[in-house]
Amino acid sequence: MRGYTIDEMQIGQTASFGKTITETDSYLYAAVTGDMNPAHTNHEYAKNTVFKERIAHGMISGGLISTVLGMHLPGPGCIYISQTLKFLAPVRFGDTITATAEVIEKNVEKNRVVLKTSCVNQDGKIVTEGEAVIMPSKA
Repeated sequence: MRGYTIDEMQIGQTASFGKTITETDSYLYAAVTGDMNPAHTNHEYAKNTVFKERIAHGMISGGLISTVLGMHLPGPGCIYISQTLKFLAPVRFGDTITATAEVIEKNVEKNRVVLKTSCVNQDGKIVTEGEAVIMPSKA
Protein backbone atom coordinates (compact mmCIF):
# COMPACT_ATOMS: atom_id res chain seq x y z
CA MET A 1 0.00 0.00 0.00
CA ARG A 2 1.45 3.35 -0.99
CA GLY A 3 0.25 6.91 -1.27
CA TYR A 4 0.44 9.35 -4.11
CA THR A 5 3.79 10.85 -5.07
CA ILE A 6 3.98 14.58 -5.69
CA ASP A 7 3.89 13.97 -9.45
CA GLU A 8 0.62 12.05 -9.07
CA MET A 9 -1.04 14.78 -7.02
CA GLN A 10 -2.99 17.55 -8.75
CA ILE A 11 -4.07 21.02 -7.65
CA GLY A 12 -7.73 20.77 -6.64
CA GLN A 13 -7.52 17.04 -5.81
CA THR A 14 -9.47 16.18 -2.66
CA ALA A 15 -10.04 13.31 -0.27
CA SER A 16 -12.29 12.94 2.77
CA PHE A 17 -12.84 10.76 5.81
CA GLY A 18 -15.88 10.81 8.08
CA LYS A 19 -16.66 9.48 11.53
CA THR A 20 -19.40 9.85 14.11
CA ILE A 21 -17.77 11.14 17.30
CA THR A 22 -18.78 9.34 20.48
CA GLU A 23 -18.33 9.93 24.19
CA THR A 24 -15.98 6.94 24.15
CA ASP A 25 -13.79 8.63 21.52
CA SER A 26 -13.39 11.63 23.82
CA TYR A 27 -12.56 9.49 26.87
CA LEU A 28 -10.03 7.49 24.87
CA TYR A 29 -8.46 10.72 23.60
CA ALA A 30 -8.29 12.00 27.18
CA ALA A 31 -6.65 8.77 28.33
CA VAL A 32 -4.04 8.83 25.55
CA THR A 33 -3.16 12.52 25.84
CA GLY A 34 -3.84 13.26 29.50
CA ASP A 35 -6.21 16.10 28.52
CA MET A 36 -8.87 15.66 31.20
CA ASN A 37 -10.33 19.15 30.74
CA PRO A 38 -13.73 19.02 32.48
CA ALA A 39 -15.35 20.66 29.43
CA HIS A 40 -14.88 17.23 27.84
CA THR A 41 -15.08 14.85 30.79
CA ASN A 42 -17.34 16.27 33.51
CA HIS A 43 -21.06 16.60 32.83
CA GLU A 44 -21.78 18.81 35.88
CA TYR A 45 -18.94 21.20 35.05
CA ALA A 46 -19.88 21.37 31.36
CA LYS A 47 -23.48 22.40 32.17
CA ASN A 48 -22.06 25.77 33.27
CA THR A 49 -20.02 26.41 30.12
CA VAL A 50 -21.06 28.35 27.05
CA PHE A 51 -21.91 25.02 25.36
CA LYS A 52 -24.13 23.78 28.25
CA GLU A 53 -22.89 20.21 27.73
CA ARG A 54 -19.66 18.29 27.30
CA ILE A 55 -18.03 18.64 23.90
CA ALA A 56 -15.41 16.54 22.14
CA HIS A 57 -11.79 17.60 22.21
CA GLY A 58 -11.08 19.88 19.24
CA MET A 59 -7.98 17.91 18.37
CA ILE A 60 -10.13 14.89 17.57
CA SER A 61 -11.14 16.76 14.41
CA GLY A 62 -7.44 17.43 13.85
CA GLY A 63 -6.89 13.70 14.11
CA LEU A 64 -9.46 13.09 11.39
CA ILE A 65 -7.45 15.42 9.13
CA SER A 66 -4.39 13.32 9.94
CA THR A 67 -6.32 10.25 8.80
CA VAL A 68 -7.11 11.88 5.45
CA LEU A 69 -3.46 12.79 4.91
CA GLY A 70 -1.94 9.57 6.18
CA MET A 71 -4.39 7.16 4.57
CA HIS A 72 -5.95 8.88 1.53
CA LEU A 73 -4.23 12.04 0.21
CA PRO A 74 -1.41 11.56 -0.30
CA GLY A 75 -1.72 8.45 1.84
CA PRO A 76 0.69 5.92 3.31
CA GLY A 77 4.30 7.01 3.48
CA CYS A 78 3.70 10.76 3.65
CA ILE A 79 5.29 12.87 6.35
CA TYR A 80 3.07 15.45 8.10
CA ILE A 81 5.22 18.61 8.35
CA SER A 82 2.83 21.21 9.80
CA GLN A 83 -0.81 22.09 10.39
CA THR A 84 -2.70 25.24 11.29
CA LEU A 85 -6.14 24.84 12.84
CA LYS A 86 -9.00 27.18 13.68
CA PHE A 87 -11.76 25.69 15.82
CA LEU A 88 -14.92 27.42 14.64
CA ALA A 89 -17.69 25.42 16.31
CA PRO A 90 -17.96 22.69 18.94
CA VAL A 91 -18.09 19.02 18.09
CA ARG A 92 -20.81 17.37 20.13
CA PHE A 93 -21.10 13.67 20.90
CA GLY A 94 -23.10 12.08 18.10
CA ASP A 95 -21.92 14.57 15.45
CA THR A 96 -20.68 13.03 12.24
CA ILE A 97 -17.56 14.91 11.23
CA THR A 98 -16.14 14.75 7.72
CA ALA A 99 -12.54 15.88 7.30
CA THR A 100 -11.46 16.98 3.83
CA ALA A 101 -8.08 17.93 2.40
CA GLU A 102 -7.60 19.73 -0.91
CA VAL A 103 -4.28 20.18 -2.71
CA ILE A 104 -3.71 23.92 -3.16
CA GLU A 105 0.03 24.16 -3.82
CA LYS A 106 2.90 21.90 -4.89
CA ASN A 107 6.64 22.52 -4.63
CA VAL A 108 8.18 19.70 -6.65
CA GLU A 109 11.79 20.78 -5.94
CA LYS A 110 11.28 20.50 -2.15
CA ASN A 111 8.74 17.63 -2.38
CA ARG A 112 6.21 19.64 -0.35
CA VAL A 113 2.45 19.94 -0.82
CA VAL A 114 0.12 22.44 0.87
CA LEU A 115 -3.45 21.32 1.48
CA LYS A 116 -6.49 23.26 2.62
CA THR A 117 -8.06 21.26 5.45
CA SER A 118 -11.54 21.41 6.92
CA CYS A 119 -13.95 19.45 9.07
CA VAL A 120 -17.70 19.81 8.72
CA ASN A 121 -20.51 18.32 10.76
CA GLN A 122 -23.59 16.52 9.50
CA ASP A 123 -25.37 19.87 9.06
CA GLY A 124 -22.64 21.22 6.77
CA LYS A 125 -21.27 23.56 9.44
CA ILE A 126 -17.50 24.02 9.36
CA VAL A 127 -16.14 23.10 12.79
CA THR A 128 -12.41 23.20 12.01
CA GLU A 129 -10.33 24.67 9.18
CA GLY A 130 -6.68 25.19 8.41
CA GLU A 131 -3.75 24.32 6.19
CA ALA A 132 -1.38 21.38 6.21
CA VAL A 133 2.05 20.93 4.71
CA ILE A 134 3.12 17.41 3.89
CA MET A 135 5.98 15.59 2.20
CA PRO A 136 4.62 12.82 -0.02
CA SER A 137 6.35 9.48 -0.29
CA LYS A 138 8.89 9.30 -3.11
CA ALA A 139 7.86 5.79 -4.12
